[in-house]
Amino acid sequence: MQNLLSSRLLSKNLKLKIYRTIILTVVLYGCEAWSLTLREERKLRVFENMVLRRKFRPRRDEVTGEWRGLHNEELNDLYSSPNIVRVIKSRRMKWAWLVVRMGEERGVYRVLVGKPEGKRPLRRPRRRWVDNIRMDLQDVGCGYMDWIGVAQDRDRWRTLVSAVMNFRVP
Repeated sequence: MQNLLSSRLLSKNLKLKIYRTIILTVVLYGCEAWSLTLREERKLRVFENMVLRRKFRPRRDEVTGEWRGLHNEELNDLYSSPNIVRVIKSRRMKWAWLVVRMGEERGVYRVLVGKPEGKRPLRRPRRRWVDNIRMDLQDVGCGYMDWIGVAQDRDRWRTLVSAVMNFRVP
């Protein structure tokens, strides 16, 4: 794929379509169930910026006339779609809505809401999938609410998903 994205024979629109249809679909396969740490989110952003830099090529500086790579802000301006972390968060929120609506008898719902039995190890507990949902809601200012109850209202949940998608990640 590196040769395709850096080729001068393909237009930028075609390169963008290749990125969205082939690369992103492979990278984001199963992302609804991921429990991402901040380090993993950063690695995903670095990967996306690396691919976009290859696609948009270096620019010539107007003042000095030297070639330079694009800064992250410039990449975000050129690539109008939401970044990869926001896509993962919105897909996770959509999946949470589906899981909550499944019902208490389904195994997926029991895994989501259930509490593990037994003693936990002494080290720091791992981040769970539900913790990521709560953090996503905190980012948009809704971390205080009972998200399982809110997920029963489809319209309200859709506004939360769109808010998570449009939230600016530093």
